[in-house]
Amino acid sequence: MAKNTKPMGLRTWIEIDRKAISHNVDVFKKLISPKVKLMAVVKSNAYGHGLIDFSREMEKLGADFIGVDSMTEARALRREGIVLPILVLGYTMPELFAEAVENDISLTVSTFETLDAISKTKLTKPLKIHIKVDTGMHRQGFMLNDLPKVIKNFQFSIFNFQIEGLYTHFASAKNPAFPKDTKEQMAEFLKWIFAFRKAGLHPIIHASATAGAMLFPESHFDMVRIGIGLYGLWPAPEVREYLKEKITLKPALVWKSFITEIKRLPAGSRIGYDLTEELWEDSTIGIVPIGYWHGYPRALSSIGRVLVRGKECRVLGRVSMDMLIVDISGVLKPKVGDEVVVMGGSEDSPVSAMGLARAIDASWYEVATRLNPLIKRIYR
Repeated sequence: MAKNTKPMGLRTWIEIDRKAISHNVDVFKKLISPKVKLMAVVKSNAYGHGLIDFSREMEKLGADFIGVDSMTEARALRREGIVLPILVLGYTMPELFAEAVENDISLTVSTFETLDAISKTKLTKPLKIHIKVDTGMHRQGFMLNDLPKVIKNFQFSIFNFQIEGLYTHFASAKNPAFPKDTKEQMAEFLKWIFAFRKAGLHPIIHASATAGAMLFPESHFDMVRIGIGLYGLWPAPEVREYLKEKITLKPALVWKSFITEIKRLPAGSRIGYDLTEELWEDSTIGIVPIGYWHGYPRALSSIGRVLVRGKECRVLGRVSMDMLIVDISGVLKPKVGDEVVVMGGSEDSPVSAMGLARAIDASWYEVATRLNPLIKRIYR
């Protein structure tokens, strides 16, 4: 990503590379048939990339659907003028059904209680729903033995909702060495598809998230739901190893700050809260005005890395709520105002989302999505 000057008035900010996003969208469009729809999953503040701006990019780049977690996210998108079809993937409370209808927002239905609540709600027009079925994840969804009752329910409640979609979610599609469980889920899902078609129902069929779309082309059906891959991150190390010679993803996010204070300390100085770290030699330290409130994991205390002028600099002592102390002894003539890369870059970098996650044996999904939504996102 090209170097940019520090934005005025910001102590920390996140830069999003539009070209990287476009590249990643192209990768997935090439993986699927032109007849297969692409749902861009933008839940959890677009995996830390900014819900509104990322969704606008998806409209520009030709996504067919937007996937969100809640009506709160869907409402925000409609308020900002996003016109793409939106599916709420999570649970929606019955008191919000009417709002979903008025704003043309599709809802996931995964229980008979929700179907019953829809049938009892006064609506101005049918509510668009996607039926979620549990084929093995054992999270949301109707079980296979519910199938006859589900079909029967539709025959008596058809006027209060429109069955727009039928979908499931794979539990373990991220490891190409063990496809058995995913194939078993697909086989069970096909029973739902055949039953729906036999009943005269022809919804949008979808099953694959990023890993499934990459590894199981037979599971593309009518639509794929792409989340982590659009942001340039691999769904799992196993997928990356399997496909790295065929597919290149480009991380789109770089989190930055700058040095606000510099101190030169003698060997033996103890650092930060609880004085957990002692300097072994004379050192130069820099203060970076971000901490765990901003989304930098406290677990990275004493082991995290940042980049200052391209040099790796280790976090010293405890990560504070709003500050890091970093060792900048290896930086040539450091000065207050020097830019700091807190997170970003290729997956091999120790400061990338994947690199930081590796350091604490965490998920890079978590590292990215926990970035504080109040941090300014700047699309470049």
